[in-house]
Amino acid sequence: MDLGTTRTMDLRGVSVPTMLYGTAWKEGETQRLTSEALNAGFLGIDTANQRKHYCEAEVGAAVQGSGERPFLQTKFTYRRGQDERLPYDPAAPLAEQVRQSFASSCSHLGVQVVDSYLLHGPERDHGLTGGDWEVWRTMEALCDEGCVRLIGVSNVHLDQLQALVEGARVRPAFVQNRCYANTGFDGEIRALCAIHGIVYQGFSLLTANRALWGHRALHPIARRLGCTPAQVILRHALHLGILPLTGTSDPAHMRADLGYTSISLTPEDQQSVEGLAR
Repeated sequence: MDLGTTRTMDLRGVSVPTMLYGTAWKEGETQRLTSEALNAGFLGIDTANQRKHYCEAEVGAAVQGSGERPFLQTKFTYRRGQDERLPYDPAAPLAEQVRQSFASSCSHLGVQVVDSYLLHGPERDHGLTGGDWEVWRTMEALCDEGCVRLIGVSNVHLDQLQALVEGARVRPAFVQNRCYANTGFDGEIRALCAIHGIVYQGFSLLTANRALWGHRALHPIARRLGCTPAQVILRHALHLGILPLTGTSDPAHMRADLGYTSISLTPEDQQSVEGLAR
């Protein structure tokens, strides 16, 4: 499914932007940059209740000051991914930690309903633990209660995703992974997502693939299309069905990234990008 022909898509009855602005690692600039992204035309924002890498409250301040309600995605992060600024009581059962973190996210963002809520990575590198299932069941309950529209998982391996789709009552709507070109843009995970109607969100598409979008072989394509090599990569990702996250701090790059609907790659262009990736 090519996601690049429209700015939004319908996913299980929810309108989802085909590109999200990522707010990680922006610290004191988070509110300003989130506001810049919304002003540039981004329709969706990705964040997390993980103070170690995100300032979710500043995202909320930007959203509440924008006058329009974008698509909002946030995450529950285990203790191992946090610093000392926890959004829950670490002594509480995991189900209660999820609910405390979710309530804190709603307060930060100034909302009662979150569009997308992700598990910010399973407890271990492979396999799902009892704790993962306790967290997932609580996320399913938040869906049942109308507090969350869609749920998903990030930083997940193939075996974990397979187990999740087999055992979940509410199957994930999203997978969000760091996307490397030399793995076929996470081809095995994307193939499993396609089978189960899961939308794959790719982060670090540019920062993790500098050798690809910096490759001189992309320059003729970019020149012909009147765009940058980075835009070629983003457009190719959309062609593959990848919903990209971009976290650029440059307003000009924000606007350029959103120009994906005006770029049309030929099958030969797509083959060239795939060949360079391999």
